[in-house]
Order: sequence, then structure tokens, then C-alpha cells
Amino acid sequence: MFTGIIQTVGHIADVVTHGDDCALRIEASDLGLQDVQLGDSIAVNGVCLTVTKLESTSFEVMVSKVTLDVTSGLGQPGAVNLEKALRLADRLGGHLVTGHVDGVGTISVLEQVGECWLLKVRTPHALSKYIAQKGSLCVNGISLTVNAITQDEVSINLIPHTMQHTIMQYAKPGDAVNLEIDLIARYVERMQAWEQE
Repeated sequence: MFTGIIQTVGHIADVVTHGDDCALRIEASDLGLQDVQLGDSIAVNGVCLTVTKLESTSFEVMVSKVTLDVTSGLGQPGAVNLEKALRLADRLGGHLVTGHVDGVGTISVLEQVGECWLLKVRTPHALSKYIAQKGSLCVNGISLTVNAITQDEVSINLIPHTMQHTIMQYAKPGDAVNLEIDLIARYVERMQAWEQE
């Protein structure tokens, strides 16, 4: 479980393919790996991955073909958002995030407006019904508040801190982003479906 509060930006340094799967070595000198152990979970661009090898400033994870097929930004070197798994005593500064990506969206607009930035993301139609105005949406692992949603596009305000401390500083229109809907929406739908069975 995660909060969507990005702890640092790391870098996928190496990608080694194993058939359809791949192993990633991620440089994360600013993440503070002293309390991380083999088998721990770290969210990488919003995807919950298991640490399989650990060094003082980097860690390795395996990514299956199934995960690669439904996410973006994991199969090649580049900057990634990182967050260690939530501990029970931690503050919940964002919202409850599982690290289970629901779909991939596309940035349609990213432009500065005053001191902040306007982010618009086109979402898969199947996910749009789970997204609510003033609700939470996880974009590449970042807990964000939806300002507006029209058809299959969400509008979000990014504060300078978010731009400076996440990979949004490198983003541009046309980029694919990992999306995770609010956890509550999943369970509400399941309960409604159960009642109708």
C-alpha cells in the first residue's frame, strides 16, 4: 500500500530482458534504501514492484510481460517516480494507493498557468466512470486531485512542488501515463454488482 506522495525521482539504469519479462536496475540514491529489504515493495511510476536485489544506492525488480502490457515507462531507461511502501505508523498525506495500475492515459495538455501547471489527461473510456470531480486519481504514482472531468479527459492542477519533485518536470503532451483509480470506487462497483447477482 502507498500514499501517492512521491519520495524521490530515480532512474532506470539497466533493462535486461528475460524472454517476455525484464529485470530493471533502478538508481535511487535519494530514496534512503537503508530500511529496505529483499521482498519489499516499491512503487515505480505507480506500479508496485518487488525488490529482488539491493545495493546501497540502487535496487532491482522483475517486471512480467503482463505488467509491461498494461503499464507505461518501465521497459526502457529513464526517470521514474519512486515511493516506498506505507508503514502503519506513517502519515497518509495523499490517498490509499495499491500500486495496481488500472490503465494508461495520455497527456493532452501540460501548460503553465501562473505559478502552477494545468495538466489534462485523456483516460481510457472504461475508467472514466470511476473518476469524480474533486476525487483522487493516481498519475504515474502521484496522488492528484481531479479539478474537472469531461467525457474521457481529466483536468488537474499541479503545484510547483509536484513539478519540481516528480517526473512531471520532464513530461510533455503525448506522453503515456499510468493511471490508478481511487480504491473506494473499485469496491463500490463490486458491491453493486454483487447485489445484482
